[in-house]
Amino acid sequence: MTQPHSDHDERIVAQFTRWAKPFAELPIHAEAESMAQILHACSVTAGMKVLDIACGPGIVTCALAQTGAQVVGIDLTPAMIEQARLRADSMEVRAEYYIGNAMHLPFAAASFDRVVTRYSFHHMLTPEKVLAEMVRVCRPGGHIVVVDATPAPSCQQAYDRAETLRDPSHTCALTVQQLLLLGAEAGLQPTLIQHYRLEARLQDQVSPEDWPALKAMFEEDISGGQDHLGMGAWTASDGIRFYFPVSIVVWVKPGATL
Repeated sequence: MTQPHSDHDERIVAQFTRWAKPFAELPIHAEAESMAQILHACSVTAGMKVLDIACGPGIVTCALAQTGAQVVGIDLTPAMIEQARLRADSMEVRAEYYIGNAMHLPFAAASFDRVVTRYSFHHMLTPEKVLAEMVRVCRPGGHIVVVDATPAPSCQQAYDRAETLRDPSHTCALTVQQLLLLGAEAGLQPTLIQHYRLEARLQDQVSPEDWPALKAMFEEDISGGQDHLGMGAWTASDGIRFYFPVSIVVWVKPGATL
């Protein structure tokens, strides 16, 4: 049974119901180099029990399932879970999917060897509660993996303004330091921190009604030459391009090793 939605949850569901199919089809979300880094960080092997939180259209879920792990994906948006099931069928991999809230995971404590989430914390009003749930359902000695956009501290406010205009379900993109502090407050020490930049075309990431304002914001940032948004935006032959600054953080839950 899913938990009742808050107003913010409703914004998430509305946004990702609308974007479920386009999101699933955008090549950027399955880009090979970044996916390889994520899979390496997760260090999943056959037979492990793995949970992918806020799994969206199941891109990471299915990639993890290809290792032979027993993978479960959970997401708040039913339309995303529908896309995830279609993806698993098309790839001929086995994955179990649930509709549910990341702050109230419907799983017993210490159920999973790996607990993973990608590109979700910036949608959470209380990411510390989501991390606490990730820790709860992870086995002692298991790995907790968070992948998300992490702007530089000096760019955080401008980055959030741009992202909120592009996606009304955005809350705040944590800096690396803030993400690590959440882990420390949860009693975790990082075992891996790595970074990558994911190139995107702005036109592919915004609704038509939001395009004029967002385009103006990026053009001002480009013309000023100061990169206040922290996305390294530039004008290319096919439109405005930019980079998402992304970090991968891996923690090991204290306790016995696997």
